[in-house]
Amino acid sequence: MTPAAAKERMPRWLPRAIVLFWATLAGLMMLYWVVQRLRSLLILILVSLFLSFAIEPAVNRLERMGFRRGLGTLMVFAVLGAAVGGFTFAVGSLLADQVTELVDDAPGYIEDIEDWARDSLGVEIDTDDLVQEFQDGGAATEWATRLAGDLVGLGTRALNVVLQVLTVLLFTFYLVADGPRLRRTVCSVLSPTRQRNVLRVWDLAIEKTGGYIFSRTILATASFLFHWLIFAIIDVPFPVPLALWVGVMSQFIPVVGTYLAGALPILIAVLNEPFDAVWVLIAVVIYQQVENYILAPPITAQTMDVHPAVAFGAVLAGAGLLGAVGAVLALPAAAVFQAFLSTYLHERDLIHDPLTDVLESP
Repeated sequence: MTPAAAKERMPRWLPRAIVLFWATLAGLMMLYWVVQRLRSLLILILVSLFLSFAIEPAVNRLERMGFRRGLGTLMVFAVLGAAVGGFTFAVGSLLADQVTELVDDAPGYIEDIEDWARDSLGVEIDTDDLVQEFQDGGAATEWATRLAGDLVGLGTRALNVVLQVLTVLLFTFYLVADGPRLRRTVCSVLSPTRQRNVLRVWDLAIEKTGGYIFSRTILATASFLFHWLIFAIIDVPFPVPLALWVGVMSQFIPVVGTYLAGALPILIAVLNEPFDAVWVLIAVVIYQQVENYILAPPITAQTMDVHPAVAFGAVLAGAGLLGAVGAVLALPAAAVFQAFLSTYLHERDLIHDPLTDVLESP
Protein backbone atom coordinates (compact mmCIF):
# COMPACT_ATOMS: atom_id res chain seq x y z
CA MET A 1 0.00 0.00 0.00
CA THR A 2 1.39 3.35 -1.00
CA PRO A 3 1.75 6.13 1.63
CA ALA A 4 -0.98 8.15 -0.13
CA ALA A 5 -3.42 5.24 0.08
CA ALA A 6 -2.58 4.71 3.75
CA LYS A 7 -3.38 8.33 4.51
CA GLU A 8 -6.73 8.11 2.69
CA ARG A 9 -7.75 4.94 4.55
CA MET A 10 -10.19 5.47 7.44
CA PRO A 11 -8.63 4.91 10.90
CA ARG A 12 -9.77 1.70 12.53
CA TRP A 13 -11.06 3.46 15.63
CA LEU A 14 -13.23 5.95 13.73
CA PRO A 15 -16.21 3.64 12.90
CA ARG A 16 -16.28 2.43 16.50
CA ALA A 17 -16.18 6.04 17.74
CA ILE A 18 -19.05 7.02 15.42
CA VAL A 19 -21.18 4.09 16.59
CA LEU A 20 -20.35 4.86 20.23
CA PHE A 21 -21.27 8.52 19.75
CA TRP A 22 -24.67 7.78 18.24
CA ALA A 23 -25.36 5.04 20.78
CA THR A 24 -24.54 7.42 23.62
CA LEU A 25 -26.73 10.14 22.12
CA ALA A 26 -29.60 7.66 21.69
CA GLY A 27 -29.14 6.49 25.28
CA LEU A 28 -29.23 10.06 26.60
CA MET A 29 -32.36 10.82 24.58
CA MET A 30 -33.98 7.66 25.91
CA LEU A 31 -32.98 8.59 29.47
CA TYR A 32 -34.42 12.10 29.00
CA TRP A 33 -37.67 10.61 27.71
CA VAL A 34 -37.91 8.25 30.69
CA VAL A 35 -37.15 11.03 33.19
CA GLN A 36 -39.79 13.28 31.63
CA ARG A 37 -42.40 10.52 31.83
CA LEU A 38 -41.49 9.58 35.40
CA ARG A 39 -40.82 13.10 36.67
CA SER A 40 -43.70 13.06 39.15
CA LEU A 41 -42.64 9.70 40.56
CA LEU A 42 -39.01 10.79 40.82
CA ILE A 43 -40.05 13.92 42.73
CA LEU A 44 -42.09 11.79 45.13
CA ILE A 45 -39.09 9.52 45.68
CA LEU A 46 -36.87 12.56 46.26
CA VAL A 47 -39.31 13.93 48.83
CA SER A 48 -39.44 10.51 50.49
CA LEU A 49 -35.64 10.40 50.62
CA PHE A 50 -35.56 13.84 52.26
CA LEU A 51 -38.17 12.80 54.83
CA SER A 52 -36.30 9.60 55.57
CA PHE A 53 -33.11 11.57 56.23
CA ALA A 54 -35.07 13.96 58.45
CA ILE A 55 -36.72 11.37 60.69
CA GLU A 56 -34.03 8.68 60.78
CA PRO A 57 -32.18 10.30 63.74
CA ALA A 58 -35.37 10.06 65.81
CA VAL A 59 -35.95 6.46 64.74
CA ASN A 60 -32.33 5.57 65.54
CA ARG A 61 -32.77 7.02 69.02
CA LEU A 62 -35.94 5.00 69.55
CA GLU A 63 -34.13 1.89 68.35
CA ARG A 64 -31.37 2.47 70.90
CA MET A 65 -34.11 2.72 73.55
CA GLY A 66 -35.27 -0.79 72.63
CA PHE A 67 -38.01 -0.18 70.04
CA ARG A 68 -37.97 -2.06 66.75
CA ARG A 69 -37.28 0.14 63.72
CA GLY A 70 -40.70 -0.47 62.18
CA LEU A 71 -42.53 0.46 65.37
CA GLY A 72 -40.26 3.43 65.95
CA THR A 73 -40.95 4.68 62.41
CA LEU A 74 -44.70 4.36 62.96
CA MET A 75 -44.41 6.31 66.22
CA VAL A 76 -42.55 9.15 64.49
CA PHE A 77 -45.14 9.13 61.70
CA ALA A 78 -47.93 9.41 64.29
CA VAL A 79 -46.31 12.41 65.97
CA LEU A 80 -45.71 14.17 62.64
CA GLY A 81 -49.26 13.40 61.48
CA ALA A 82 -50.74 14.84 64.66
CA ALA A 83 -48.60 17.98 64.31
CA VAL A 84 -49.55 18.55 60.66
CA GLY A 85 -53.22 17.82 61.34
CA GLY A 86 -53.32 20.20 64.31
CA PHE A 87 -51.65 22.97 62.34
CA THR A 88 -54.02 22.51 59.37
CA PHE A 89 -57.12 22.48 61.58
CA ALA A 90 -56.04 25.54 63.59
CA VAL A 91 -55.16 27.69 60.58
CA GLY A 92 -58.11 26.45 58.51
CA SER A 93 -60.60 27.25 61.26
CA LEU A 94 -59.01 30.66 61.75
CA LEU A 95 -59.29 31.56 58.07
CA ALA A 96 -62.84 30.24 57.83
CA ASP A 97 -63.97 32.33 60.83
CA GLN A 98 -62.26 35.44 59.51
CA VAL A 99 -63.74 35.11 56.02
CA THR A 100 -67.22 34.73 57.48
CA GLU A 101 -66.70 37.67 59.85
CA LEU A 102 -65.34 39.83 57.03
CA VAL A 103 -68.42 39.19 54.91
CA ASP A 104 -70.73 39.97 57.84
CA ASP A 105 -68.94 43.25 58.59
CA ALA A 106 -68.39 44.27 54.96
CA PRO A 107 -71.61 46.35 54.68
CA GLY A 108 -70.50 48.44 57.66
CA TYR A 109 -67.06 48.96 56.12
CA ILE A 110 -68.62 50.02 52.83
CA GLU A 111 -70.93 52.51 54.55
CA ASP A 112 -67.99 53.96 56.48
CA ILE A 113 -66.10 54.47 53.22
CA GLU A 114 -69.17 56.09 51.66
CA ASP A 115 -69.54 58.50 54.62
CA TRP A 116 -65.82 59.35 54.56
CA ALA A 117 -65.89 60.08 50.82
CA ARG A 118 -68.95 62.30 51.20
CA ASP A 119 -67.67 64.22 54.25
CA SER A 120 -63.99 64.54 53.27
CA LEU A 121 -64.05 64.65 49.48
CA GLY A 122 -67.58 65.81 48.75
CA VAL A 123 -68.10 62.76 46.53
CA GLU A 124 -71.35 60.81 46.49
CA ILE A 125 -70.86 57.08 46.04
CA ASP A 126 -73.81 54.80 45.49
CA THR A 127 -72.94 51.54 47.23
CA ASP A 128 -76.42 50.06 47.60
CA ASP A 129 -75.81 47.40 44.95
CA LEU A 130 -72.42 46.50 46.46
CA VAL A 131 -73.88 46.25 49.97
CA GLN A 132 -76.66 44.04 48.63
CA GLU A 133 -74.03 41.53 47.48
CA PHE A 134 -73.00 41.07 51.11
CA GLN A 135 -76.55 40.70 52.41
CA ASP A 136 -78.29 37.37 52.85
CA GLY A 137 -78.58 35.70 49.48
CA GLY A 138 -76.00 37.96 47.82
CA ALA A 139 -73.29 36.61 45.59
CA ALA A 140 -70.50 37.56 47.99
CA THR A 141 -72.27 35.85 50.89
CA GLU A 142 -72.70 32.66 48.91
CA TRP A 143 -69.07 32.77 47.79
CA ALA A 144 -67.80 33.38 51.34
CA THR A 145 -69.92 30.57 52.73
CA ARG A 146 -68.58 28.25 50.09
CA LEU A 147 -65.00 29.38 50.73
CA ALA A 148 -65.35 29.03 54.50
CA GLY A 149 -66.65 25.51 54.07
CA ASP A 150 -63.74 24.69 51.79
CA LEU A 151 -61.20 26.02 54.29
CA VAL A 152 -62.68 24.04 57.16
CA GLY A 153 -62.74 20.97 54.95
CA LEU A 154 -59.11 21.36 53.90
CA GLY A 155 -58.28 17.92 55.26
CA THR A 156 -61.15 16.38 53.27
CA ARG A 157 -59.99 17.98 50.03
CA ALA A 158 -56.55 16.51 50.65
CA LEU A 159 -58.05 13.11 49.75
CA ASN A 160 -57.78 14.18 46.10
CA VAL A 161 -54.00 13.72 46.40
CA VAL A 162 -54.15 10.71 48.69
CA LEU A 163 -52.28 8.54 46.20
CA GLN A 164 -49.27 10.85 46.19
CA VAL A 165 -49.30 11.18 49.97
CA LEU A 166 -49.52 7.43 50.45
CA THR A 167 -46.73 6.91 47.93
CA VAL A 168 -44.46 9.30 49.83
CA LEU A 169 -45.34 7.71 53.18
CA LEU A 170 -44.79 4.21 51.84
CA PHE A 171 -41.40 5.02 50.34
CA THR A 172 -40.38 6.95 53.47
CA PHE A 173 -41.42 4.12 55.77
CA TYR A 174 -39.35 1.53 53.94
CA LEU A 175 -36.37 3.85 53.52
CA VAL A 176 -36.29 4.36 57.30
CA ALA A 177 -37.55 1.03 58.66
CA ASP A 178 -35.30 -0.96 56.32
CA GLY A 179 -32.53 1.64 56.19
CA PRO A 180 -29.67 -0.64 57.37
CA ARG A 181 -30.76 -3.46 55.06
CA LEU A 182 -31.05 -1.05 52.12
CA ARG A 183 -27.57 0.30 52.76
CA ARG A 184 -26.20 -3.25 52.98
CA THR A 185 -27.79 -4.06 49.63
CA VAL A 186 -26.32 -0.97 47.99
CA CYS A 187 -22.86 -1.48 49.45
CA SER A 188 -22.77 -5.20 48.61
CA VAL A 189 -22.09 -4.43 44.93
CA LEU A 190 -19.38 -1.82 45.61
CA SER A 191 -15.71 -1.99 46.46
CA PRO A 192 -14.69 -1.22 50.07
CA THR A 193 -13.46 2.25 49.09
CA ARG A 194 -16.71 3.11 47.32
CA GLN A 195 -18.68 1.64 50.22
CA ARG A 196 -16.98 4.04 52.61
CA ASN A 197 -17.72 6.98 50.28
CA VAL A 198 -21.37 6.03 49.89
CA LEU A 199 -21.86 5.55 53.63
CA ARG A 200 -20.08 8.84 54.36
CA VAL A 201 -22.41 10.74 52.02
CA TRP A 202 -25.44 8.91 53.43
CA ASP A 203 -24.41 9.75 56.98
CA LEU A 204 -23.83 13.40 56.05
CA ALA A 205 -27.28 13.59 54.45
CA ILE A 206 -28.92 12.18 57.59
CA GLU A 207 -26.90 14.43 59.88
CA LYS A 208 -27.47 17.66 57.94
CA THR A 209 -31.13 17.05 57.08
CA GLY A 210 -31.96 15.97 60.63
CA GLY A 211 -30.04 18.97 61.92
CA TYR A 212 -31.97 21.25 59.58
CA ILE A 213 -35.32 19.98 60.86
CA PHE A 214 -34.13 20.11 64.48
CA SER A 215 -32.84 23.69 64.25
CA ARG A 216 -35.94 24.89 62.42
CA THR A 217 -38.17 23.23 65.01
CA ILE A 218 -36.34 25.01 67.84
CA LEU A 219 -36.61 28.38 66.06
CA ALA A 220 -40.26 27.77 65.18
CA THR A 221 -41.05 26.99 68.83
CA ALA A 222 -39.29 30.15 70.01
CA SER A 223 -41.15 32.21 67.39
CA PHE A 224 -44.48 30.64 68.36
CA LEU A 225 -44.03 31.39 72.06
CA PHE A 226 -42.92 34.98 71.48
CA HIS A 227 -45.72 35.86 69.05
CA TRP A 228 -48.32 34.08 71.17
CA LEU A 229 -47.38 36.31 74.09
CA ILE A 230 -47.31 39.50 71.98
CA PHE A 231 -50.58 38.76 70.16
CA ALA A 232 -52.28 38.03 73.51
CA ILE A 233 -51.01 41.33 74.94
CA ILE A 234 -52.13 43.29 71.86
CA ASP A 235 -55.45 41.42 72.02
CA VAL A 236 -55.31 40.17 68.44
CA PRO A 237 -58.01 37.56 67.74
CA PHE A 238 -56.91 33.91 67.68
CA PRO A 239 -53.43 34.48 69.15
CA VAL A 240 -52.51 30.77 69.32
CA PRO A 241 -53.29 29.84 65.67
CA LEU A 242 -51.70 33.07 64.43
CA ALA A 243 -48.54 32.49 66.47
CA LEU A 244 -48.43 28.90 65.21
CA TRP A 245 -48.76 30.17 61.64
CA VAL A 246 -45.90 32.65 62.12
CA GLY A 247 -43.63 30.05 63.70
CA VAL A 248 -44.15 27.36 61.06
CA MET A 249 -44.23 29.55 57.94
CA SER A 250 -41.25 31.70 58.89
CA GLN A 251 -39.01 28.67 59.51
CA PHE A 252 -40.03 26.02 57.01
CA ILE A 253 -40.86 28.10 53.91
CA PRO A 254 -37.64 29.44 52.33
CA VAL A 255 -37.20 33.05 51.16
CA VAL A 256 -40.86 34.17 51.18
CA GLY A 257 -41.85 32.40 54.41
CA THR A 258 -41.11 35.41 56.61
CA TYR A 259 -43.37 37.67 54.56
CA LEU A 260 -46.19 35.11 54.44
CA ALA A 261 -45.84 34.60 58.18
CA GLY A 262 -46.26 38.27 59.02
CA ALA A 263 -48.94 39.05 56.43
CA LEU A 264 -51.73 36.98 57.99
CA PRO A 265 -51.60 38.36 61.58
CA ILE A 266 -51.29 41.90 60.21
CA LEU A 267 -54.37 41.33 58.03
CA ILE A 268 -56.36 39.88 60.93
CA ALA A 269 -55.33 42.82 63.13
CA VAL A 270 -56.42 45.31 60.45
CA LEU A 271 -59.84 43.69 60.24
CA ASN A 272 -60.22 43.68 64.01
CA GLU A 273 -58.59 46.97 65.08
CA PRO A 274 -56.54 48.76 62.38
CA PHE A 275 -54.14 50.45 64.81
CA ASP A 276 -53.22 47.08 66.33
CA ALA A 277 -51.75 46.10 62.97
CA VAL A 278 -48.95 48.63 63.55
CA TRP A 279 -47.98 46.94 66.82
CA VAL A 280 -48.13 43.52 65.16
CA LEU A 281 -45.84 44.73 62.38
CA ILE A 282 -43.37 46.18 64.89
CA ALA A 283 -43.37 42.95 66.90
CA VAL A 284 -42.78 40.79 63.82
CA VAL A 285 -39.93 43.00 62.57
CA ILE A 286 -38.22 43.21 65.98
CA TYR A 287 -38.40 39.47 66.52
CA GLN A 288 -37.02 38.83 63.05
CA GLN A 289 -33.95 40.91 63.84
CA VAL A 290 -33.49 39.18 67.20
CA GLU A 291 -33.77 35.79 65.52
CA ASN A 292 -31.38 36.66 62.66
CA TYR A 293 -28.63 38.10 64.84
CA ILE A 294 -29.01 36.40 68.24
CA LEU A 295 -30.99 33.14 68.09
CA ALA A 296 -30.32 31.64 64.67
CA PRO A 297 -26.49 31.86 64.40
CA PRO A 298 -25.61 29.66 67.43
CA ILE A 299 -28.38 27.16 66.62
CA THR A 300 -27.72 26.76 62.90
CA ALA A 301 -23.95 26.76 63.43
CA GLN A 302 -24.30 23.46 65.30
CA THR A 303 -26.61 21.86 62.76
CA MET A 304 -26.42 23.41 59.29
CA ASP A 305 -23.79 26.08 58.68
CA VAL A 306 -24.51 27.41 55.17
CA HIS A 307 -23.49 30.86 54.00
CA PRO A 308 -26.60 33.08 53.46
CA ALA A 309 -25.67 33.78 49.83
CA VAL A 310 -25.20 30.07 49.15
CA ALA A 311 -28.52 29.32 50.86
CA PHE A 312 -30.35 31.95 48.82
CA GLY A 313 -28.82 30.73 45.56
CA ALA A 314 -29.63 27.12 46.44
CA VAL A 315 -33.27 28.00 47.08
CA LEU A 316 -33.55 29.81 43.74
CA ALA A 317 -31.89 26.91 41.93
CA GLY A 318 -34.11 24.35 43.66
CA ALA A 319 -37.24 26.33 42.85
CA GLY A 320 -36.17 26.62 39.22
CA LEU A 321 -35.58 22.87 38.93
CA LEU A 322 -38.44 21.38 40.97
CA GLY A 323 -40.68 24.29 41.97
CA ALA A 324 -41.85 24.56 45.56
CA VAL A 325 -40.53 21.07 46.40
CA GLY A 326 -37.06 22.03 45.19
CA ALA A 327 -37.10 25.25 47.21
CA VAL A 328 -37.83 23.33 50.42
CA LEU A 329 -35.22 20.65 49.74
CA ALA A 330 -32.54 23.09 48.59
CA LEU A 331 -31.16 24.09 51.99
CA PRO A 332 -30.44 20.61 53.37
CA ALA A 333 -29.13 19.57 49.95
CA ALA A 334 -26.75 22.55 49.94
CA ALA A 335 -25.62 21.70 53.48
CA VAL A 336 -24.92 18.08 52.51
CA PHE A 337 -23.01 19.14 49.38
CA GLN A 338 -20.98 21.69 51.32
CA ALA A 339 -20.16 19.18 54.07
CA PHE A 340 -19.19 16.56 51.49
CA LEU A 341 -16.81 18.97 49.76
CA SER A 342 -15.28 19.94 53.08
CA THR A 343 -14.15 16.35 53.61
CA TYR A 344 -12.06 16.51 50.44
CA LEU A 345 -10.98 20.15 50.38
CA HIS A 346 -8.36 21.09 52.94
CA GLU A 347 -8.02 24.70 54.10
CA ARG A 348 -4.68 26.41 53.54
CA ASP A 349 -3.05 29.34 55.32
CA LEU A 350 -4.17 32.58 53.70
CA ILE A 351 -1.75 35.15 52.42
CA HIS A 352 -2.13 38.65 53.76
CA ASP A 353 -4.17 40.80 51.40
CA PRO A 354 -6.66 43.66 51.95
CA LEU A 355 -9.28 41.70 50.00
CA THR A 356 -9.26 38.93 52.62
CA ASP A 357 -9.22 41.10 55.73
CA VAL A 358 -12.36 40.70 57.85
CA LEU A 359 -13.32 43.64 60.02
CA GLU A 360 -14.83 42.49 63.31
CA SER A 361 -18.14 44.03 64.31
CA PRO A 362 -17.90 46.36 67.34
